[in-house]
Amino acid sequence: MRTFRHARLLAAAGATLATLALTACESGTGTQDEGASKPTASTTTTPQTPNAEQPAESGTAESTGSTGTQQPARTEQPSAPDRSTASDEPAAPAPAVCNGSNTKVTAQPVARPLNHLLLTVTNTGSKPCALPYYPVLRFDEMQWVPQPMADSKPQAVPTLDPGGSGYAGVLLSAADGSGEGGTTGKKLTVAFQGATPNSSGGASATPTLPAKGVYYDSTLAVTYWQAEAEDALRY
Repeated sequence: MRTFRHARLLAAAGATLATLALTACESGTGTQDEGASKPTASTTTTPQTPNAEQPAESGTAESTGSTGTQQPARTEQPSAPDRSTASDEPAAPAPAVCNGSNTKVTAQPVARPLNHLLLTVTNTGSKPCALPYYPVLRFDEMQWVPQPMADSKPQAVPTLDPGGSGYAGVLLSAADGSGEGGTTGKKLTVAFQGATPNSSGGASATPTLPAKGVYYDSTLAVTYWQAEAEDALRY
């Protein structure tokens, strides 16, 4: 009898425990394994897919409409300079200096202005020649050099083509008689200057003077070489 009662008690206790376990599982308040950690809530970040409609960042990349991927902006390479129009021809050499060997020189007294002589230099060569500065004059054995008229200096050095002429005016004496040491010259030597002042330009010339000679005094002066006779006689 005792044995049968114990069996009934054990059966009733087991049924009660099974009912409690089932209830705990349904309510979520049942026991948990001590070794297992409680699950924590996590936030899952979904990677953002580039939108094809968003414009590419200015100046850094281009956005392709089909895939949304960004491509580096193209940089235009500067084109090489066009040298086809540059002239490779060397500069033309400076013309030779006119002198007594490639020109013919004449000396002619003029009526106006008074007491003036006109020197004319004609290029007799086959190439152009230049007339820099002014002629250096010497009558007979004179020991001094007539000074140039500074205000007669032209803007450019006259250059004579073959057959072309250049001019210089010579003031022989003062019209008011204020000059000193007046004398008559029978022979005139015309020297030419080179590319630098007071340098030799080559052979000199001895143009013919009138048979009676020309009178000159201490006011004797000469102009720079000119391209026109009128300019040479203006001073």
